[in-house]
Amino acid sequence: METQNEIDYKRIAEAIDFLKLNYKNQPTLEEAAAHVNISPFHFQRMFKDWAGVTPKQFLQYLSVEHAKTILKDKQASLFDTAYETGLSGTGRLHDLFIKVEGMTPGEYKNGGEQLHINYSFAESPFGTMLVGSTAKGICYMAFADEDDNEAFEKLKAHFPNATYQRLLDLTQQNALFIFNQDWSKLHEIKLHLKGTAFQIKVWETLLKIPMGGLSTYSGIAAHINNPKASRAVGSAVADNPVAFLIPCHRVIKSNGETGQYHWGSQRKSAMIGWEASKAFAV
Repeated sequence: METQNEIDYKRIAEAIDFLKLNYKNQPTLEEAAAHVNISPFHFQRMFKDWAGVTPKQFLQYLSVEHAKTILKDKQASLFDTAYETGLSGTGRLHDLFIKVEGMTPGEYKNGGEQLHINYSFAESPFGTMLVGSTAKGICYMAFADEDDNEAFEKLKAHFPNATYQRLLDLTQQNALFIFNQDWSKLHEIKLHLKGTAFQIKVWETLLKIPMGGLSTYSGIAAHINNPKASRAVGSAVADNPVAFLIPCHRVIKSNGETGQYHWGSQRKSAMIGWEASKAFAV
């Protein structure tokens, strides 16, 4: 049974799609509210509670022109700037707070044999998530749009030989603080990742894109000193096992279009706009 948060998010996601598809016609608040079958007053209040801005302001953050501006103004210095230690502005999580450890060759090859994985389900602003953790850190984080059993089977496919326990542990709880607007008490998040050396290098690079920032596949390839590897970068981005924490949703097309996303392009748009509203709204 869906929770109220899940129902509200789906309505908001549907409204975002409607606004994007009809942006040139500048749909009114009443038209957007009618599309999701709720009153304009309720829609405005629900949307602002979720995003912190009005639907019209939110749509500005999803426009191609806004994306192009971010790419132009931030891309050149994004990876070259020495990030200050700590948090800056209204909310930028720097790579200092997320540490990556790759699994050993044995753990990588044997399907997680001798790994014990705790897992739990949690609500996020973008729907229900399944989170998995080992003794070393978060190993899996995915949106669970199906029933619990099916979502769990997808986790098990990553580590078929591991042992599992449904348990919300402190590692998972700390990682889920990422969705809070106040990150002043956020502790270091550790990731325990199963991936090739190339994939982990790409995922570590994604962690350097600040909230509200965007990059491109070619930009990521250039940063890892392999400018011809855009296609391989795209594959590594698509194989990201930790949704949102490793921000593959911040990688878009070079023309400013949002592009596809492993967990749905509609959700990607919602995440980009939500982050922009936190980073840029005044």
